[in-house]
Amino acid sequence: VLKRDYPLAEANLDFWEKDSECPYTETKKFSWFRGYHVGGRSLMWGRQSYRLNKWDFEANLKDGIGTDWPIRYADLADWYTYVEGFAGISGSKEGLDVLPDGNYLPAMEMNCVEKDVAARIKQQFKNRHMFIGRVANITVPHEGRTNCQYRNKCVRGCPFGGYFSTQSSTLPAAMKTGRLTLRPFSIVTQILYDKDKKRATGVEVLDAETNQTYVYKSKIVFLNASSFNSTWVLMNSATDVWHDGLGSSSGELGNNVMDHHFRCGASGKIEGYEDKYYFGRRANGIYVPRFRNIYDDKRDYIRGFGYQGGASRTGWNREIAESTIGADFKDALTEPGEWTMGMTGFGEMLPYHENKITLNKNKKDKWGLPVLDMDTEIKDNEWKMRVDMMADAKEMLEKSGAVDVTTFDNGYEPGMGIHEMGTARMGRDPKSSVLNGNNQVWDAPNVFVTDGACMASASCVNPSLTYMALTARASEFAVNELKKGNL
Repeated sequence: VLKRDYPLAEANLDFWEKDSECPYTETKKFSWFRGYHVGGRSLMWGRQSYRLNKWDFEANLKDGIGTDWPIRYADLADWYTYVEGFAGISGSKEGLDVLPDGNYLPAMEMNCVEKDVAARIKQQFKNRHMFIGRVANITVPHEGRTNCQYRNKCVRGCPFGGYFSTQSSTLPAAMKTGRLTLRPFSIVTQILYDKDKKRATGVEVLDAETNQTYVYKSKIVFLNASSFNSTWVLMNSATDVWHDGLGSSSGELGNNVMDHHFRCGASGKIEGYEDKYYFGRRANGIYVPRFRNIYDDKRDYIRGFGYQGGASRTGWNREIAESTIGADFKDALTEPGEWTMGMTGFGEMLPYHENKITLNKNKKDKWGLPVLDMDTEIKDNEWKMRVDMMADAKEMLEKSGAVDVTTFDNGYEPGMGIHEMGTARMGRDPKSSVLNGNNQVWDAPNVFVTDGACMASASCVNPSLTYMALTARASEFAVNELKKGNL
């Protein structure tokens, strides 16, 4: 699985979990990229950090798809502001309804070609905008962390704390409380449930090195193990009350898998900037917010997509056909190559009930635990969207002066976006959702799920900032309810 997409590199081999050690089965293909070390995928994430907009929270209700979000943008706006300040998000304020502004550190700078392309897009198109990405790399010292060094080696983990991760940000904050016990090499196997009190009483943990089992008692349980693992824990917490797992009473646990489909777009050459270059290796790209099915635009599909990408000059490893050996070859390598500009679309995937994960009790891992089975696919709405994702990128590049513009579709299967969501969605009705508007499991209100599993729809923006905002919001609610004696 690790070889199916871009994340795997020699420098970060140890960060990615081997399929042979942690297997899963595929009824339909799903690429699941995992990291089970301390910090998990917070060390490897792309760090793009965007808010959902007001339409995202209303889309399911408007389209009659899935279940209505039990919250709206206004319920989360202040929590977005809070987590942006804590994590350190750099970016520019653009005043766009489709991509709400936030609480940002100074933005990174676009290079000369990106600036000119952005200006031409604004001039040529209505409601299309291009600007520097909003990214969890700090551009000034922040919260005791050193700013990004523009090395663009983030996949190795940053010793400067230049980007938000467990190690740079949340672990130090937790350690300052004096109440943290960090226990690596531990697998939560189930949530313990008291059917008389209708509450969880704690968790059972398996030591991955010794196979010894421990029980930790708690008045509150938060599940943030990443979408599928959180759902696995719920499914594996079956009792004589909930045969299919804790939170399964609605029949929605494990269903409604979502991701962001991508790996298609366009690229071209940009001429006339041969005397220009850029400094450093910026750990960020450009962003073009969604413009399809917004305002008066209507397509033959619903929802939409955004673009990520950037402009750069080809380097020493470009093909130089006319001089392959000797002094001419060496001289050619000292000169930067041509400017190119690329845009890759990231599209919303709808929450189809039949896209699901289930426990495969016929296959066990090396600890004797049942593995997950994946059964997901994209459908007609996503395939239609991908046509526009390529055509619109090509059109924007050509009208911005690019030449030799070509479209690409490198193929996509669910999971490749590494934005797996759904499987324990929020909702307004316990008959059609797993969680309520405060991220509480309907069947056990002292259990909270605030990672990607809780998402009722996917939007087209990177989701991590929303997970953080939901977590902060639910945490305050849980503390207040605990103080009131309600939990």
